[in-house]
Amino acid sequence: MNHLPHLITDLALILGVAAFMTLLFKWLKQPLVLGYIIAGVFVSSNVTWFPSITEQENVTVLAEIGVIFLLFSLGLEFSFRKLAQVGGSSSVSAMVEAIGMSALGYGIGQLLGWKTMDSIYLGAALAVSSTTIIIKAVEELGLKKKKFATLVFGILIVEDLITIGILVLLTTLSVSQQFDGWEMSLSLLKLVFFLILWFVVGIFFIPTILKKARKLMNDETLLIVSVSMCLLMVYLAAEVGFSYALGAFVMGSLLAETTKAERIEHLVKPVKDLFGAIFFVSVGMMIDIQTMGEYAVPILLITVACIVGKIVTTGVGAFISGNSLKVSLQTGMSLAQIGEFSFIIAALGASLGATSTFLYPVIVAVSGITTFTTPYLIKSGGVFYEWIDRRLPERWRKSLTRYSSEATTITAASDFEKVLKSFIINSLIFSVLLGAIVYLSSTYVSPWVDANTDYAFGGITAAFITLLVMAPLVWGLVVRNERNESFARIYAQQKYRGPIWVMRGIKLALSVFFIIFLLNRFFSMNIAMWGAVVLMVMFAIFRRKNSTIV
Repeated sequence: MNHLPHLITDLALILGVAAFMTLLFKWLKQPLVLGYIIAGVFVSSNVTWFPSITEQENVTVLAEIGVIFLLFSLGLEFSFRKLAQVGGSSSVSAMVEAIGMSALGYGIGQLLGWKTMDSIYLGAALAVSSTTIIIKAVEELGLKKKKFATLVFGILIVEDLITIGILVLLTTLSVSQQFDGWEMSLSLLKLVFFLILWFVVGIFFIPTILKKARKLMNDETLLIVSVSMCLLMVYLAAEVGFSYALGAFVMGSLLAETTKAERIEHLVKPVKDLFGAIFFVSVGMMIDIQTMGEYAVPILLITVACIVGKIVTTGVGAFISGNSLKVSLQTGMSLAQIGEFSFIIAALGASLGATSTFLYPVIVAVSGITTFTTPYLIKSGGVFYEWIDRRLPERWRKSLTRYSSEATTITAASDFEKVLKSFIINSLIFSVLLGAIVYLSSTYVSPWVDANTDYAFGGITAAFITLLVMAPLVWGLVVRNERNESFARIYAQQKYRGPIWVMRGIKLALSVFFIIFLLNRFFSMNIAMWGAVVLMVMFAIFRRKNSTIV
């Protein structure tokens, strides 16, 4: 073969320089991710005296594959159950950080005399941290099992979800120059809908597949099956308008609930390391030394604000949500960085013509600097806490410890709180599943009935079959959380009767809504409403005969 494709030569250059930097940084006992960043600076077109890559598009695609495998591996290590355990604390911490950093970024932009949209995009870029870079740094430092690391991973996932909302909001602002709350709400509802649907279906479906095929699963087959599932979920996430990285994490979390999780993680690790190295090299390639010199003052100011602001906002969020001062401080210092999602936000502003040309390279430069500082900040979190703890007045230390202890012990929920939580989860899950059935029936069954059958007979048959499929879910929506001891105890107390009947009314209204919505796809609204009435009366009679609680 006399001619090598540019992809091969570019890959050879990237991995060759990365390999040298890996050995050098191993010898220097420094984080490898920093070596990858420096390798990226060398092979970029910004360094004229060193060989550079030929086609940037090839590297971009390979870097995106690296993000997919990094998030897939994170999902395998950080299962849905772990996410649920730190969900409340992670959500509070992420929201405090996002709101605080958005306001800080906007203020800095205005202080520098930038346009309003530049300031808004700067605030949005500072609101989220880099999932991939922080995961890599925590992994290299051997801190994955620490309590603060679990909280950090939870915050990063919540930040990914926040990023979706930010992108929708910024797109609306950039195009229409006004806030569209309705579109934002629909996007968030769509996100919740698909996440619940994916997890509920995946938790029941994927373990069954792997169990049935366990005799056929050698290492090669298991690797191919798991990677194919990952890429399929990436495709589905992209199709419904979400981040492909989120899709990879979701599939990793689903596979983490199976008995094959550790084996899959072991098989995927070499692939993750290879493509992850390419991703981090690609980050270094975006660092422009010339631009950093031209905008040195804004870059330095934003970098300091990013590090200090994230330590404060994330630390405060973690502390008020019930974590100790040490864990809160370590969490804040671990997240004092921006990365790939900030690039996406800055690139969106550039593509829509909403921001100035200098904003993207400035954000890339800040990301590059904070990427260098991230491993050292993570490593020094414990030392910094001890330094602060020695200088805290005794009265302050006792007050902080007491607050953290009280916030932690509040986790013992009352019976009513348990019933309320069960009601919310139950309503969400069954509503999503019923909505999915109605959507599939309306999208595929109804058009097929129109085209291939007599509508009267075909419509009745299709509606009847769909209702049969929905019946167990309707029953679960209305009755399921009433068959437990907590419900029986609070129902016996007169003061809780009112809230219980409100919950029952909401569940009944949801059931009627889904039945009417389905029937209206095949018949007129009058027929749909009368049909829903008949079905709910039959349901009430059946329930009264089989209910254990009046």
